[in-house]
Amino acid sequence: MNENTKARLNGLLLSAAHKIGLFLAMAVICLPGLWIVLASFRPTVEIMAKPPVWIPGDLSFDAYVAMFSGVGQGGIPVIEYFRNSLIVSVTSTAIALAIGMAGGYAFARFRFKVKSSIFLGLMLTRTVPGIALSLPLFFVYSKLGVIDTHFGLIMAYVALNVPFTIWLIDGFFRQVPKDLAEAAQIDGCTRWQAFWQVEFPLAGPGIASAGIFAFLTSWNEFALASQLTRSVNSKTLPVGLLDYTAEFTIDWRGMCALAVIMIIPALVLTFIVQKHLVSGLTSGAVKG
Repeated sequence: MNENTKARLNGLLLSAAHKIGLFLAMAVICLPGLWIVLASFRPTVEIMAKPPVWIPGDLSFDAYVAMFSGVGQGGIPVIEYFRNSLIVSVTSTAIALAIGMAGGYAFARFRFKVKSSIFLGLMLTRTVPGIALSLPLFFVYSKLGVIDTHFGLIMAYVALNVPFTIWLIDGFFRQVPKDLAEAAQIDGCTRWQAFWQVEFPLAGPGIASAGIFAFLTSWNEFALASQLTRSVNSKTLPVGLLDYTAEFTIDWRGMCALAVIMIIPALVLTFIVQKHLVSGLTSGAVKG
């Protein structure tokens, strides 16, 4: 066997090992999601079986029928919870992106005193877990009278997402050369027009990445929402999962069915912006 053949064989083996490794990693990552989907269709006996039943013997849509049948008939107000989640997530994401774009652009383009200290302070706020903020926020919100409102939850999520969006968008604006905006201004554009027509489109993938992460954070957040919401008027889908728990029992099948409903919008949104998300993560991997 000559050297070329050996090199080609080694290359094929490495490629095969790489693909097998990726397949196993994806299987591990996707297995919990697949298990949730299957559990939403199978009877509770199979869900609680030990050892676990990998291949369902009886599949039905009973959990989904019960979920949409209304309160008092074994279901929960999933439409109201979905509406609340959508309002809170979309609004908080839009506000966080607006602030993040302004802050990220300022940190990337301007020099001012204590710039590094302010940036470091913003980043340190991300080190505080949300559950640690739930009790202080509850007392503050009680004094302000915004417990159990969309406004209170939106403000909490904006504060949670702004540091991350500023950090991420700042990295992408640093990748856009200043010369492009200056050339646009020389051609007659104002500073605002140069931003929207030149810099903003080039930083679009990064802004899309920040938006999807901010939305998913708000959509899936449970710790703060469980403390700051009380009624159907403000409860989000993650908090709605608690409706399937009782004093001595847990409806695992119904809980998994609601989890599937929660996963679908996130998957659809990720699929829509996946091109921007991938290009954003790769182009912003190295910050200038």
